Amino acid sequence: MEIGVTLLVLAGFFFALYGWGRRKDPRMLRNGVFLTIGVSALALLGLIVLASVVPFAWTLVIAAMFLVPVAVLILSIALIANGIVMLRHEGRRLGNLLSLISGVLILVVPAILFGLFSLSRIPYPLNIVAASIGFFIVFIIAYYSLAFVSFAFYSIVYGRMSRKVHPSAIIVLGSGLINGAVSPLLRSRLDRALQIYGATAAEDTGRPIVVPSGGQGSDESRPEGQAMAEYLLEQGADPADVYPEEKSRTTWENIRFSESIISRADRMDECVVVTNNYHVLRAASLTRRAGINATVVGSPTARYFVPSAFIREFIAIIVQYRLLNGIACSPLIIAAALWLVLSL
Repeated sequence: MEIGVTLLVLAGFFFALYGWGRRKDPRMLRNGVFLTIGVSALALLGLIVLASVVPFAWTLVIAAMFLVPVAVLILSIALIANGIVMLRHEGRRLGNLLSLISGVLILVVPAILFGLFSLSRIPYPLNIVAASIGFFIVFIIAYYSLAFVSFAFYSIVYGRMSRKVHPSAIIVLGSGLINGAVSPLLRSRLDRALQIYGATAAEDTGRPIVVPSGGQGSDESRPEGQAMAEYLLEQGADPADVYPEEKSRTTWENIRFSESIISRADRMDECVVVTNNYHVLRAASLTRRAGINATVVGSPTARYFVPSAFIREFIAIIVQYRLLNGIACSPLIIAAALWLVLSL
């Protein structure tokens, strides 16, 4: 009973933090951590209540735990298969290999851990060092697994939040050209922007300006912003409303350089940033960092593209907040080092 009360209080506390954070600014990434912990505590409480009511419930839970290795194996195979599909459809770039690499790591890391924890028979103190390395890997995996689940969960939640948008400006983030033309992925963003543009214009509140944003990559024949602007005009956008940005090379530059254009046009009242659904949360966090009053909306993405895209976005978030993640991981490093010292 005490455990149940503790979990209920824990869930309530983190749901309250989430509610406060969402009210303050739904773009804050910490909201995802609060929500994930709250839901997890509530789910565990529900499991305890279920076990007290349904006979043999814990037996079923314990039996299900034995299926975890099978689920991990299935996940690994699925990621590897997705990686192969990505290679076929998108080419052999590092970003397209992420799901394949993740699938292989899911298979390899448990084998490494088993090897480290099986070295108890080797001479002292090498056995202690091996175990310490194993514990350190476990701690780091646990931390980043929780971080990834929080990020992925809140990405879905944020992307599905209902919003009424009446933008004065629409920023469309670039995503690369194919032979100088708009790619299917980029076209989905532009079509979503045109949908918002048309809906806003129909409300007689004044047409928003549209900023297609993207510079010229090393493998591109012209700037993305130029090709994006052409597509918008072909689909009926008024030339007076299209302000291409053609110098940016990163999402951060997309936002900052587009902000300068919007500011010069005196359209900073309310902005909408359009990207693909997997990219919404990181783009939103960058608009918050830039101090822009913006809502980020997503466009559909091919299903095969989503796993690698989410992994890539998560890595970008980890790099963006590397100092904070380093501080958060420091207790884990200290714990592993302390265990090593005490064992020696």
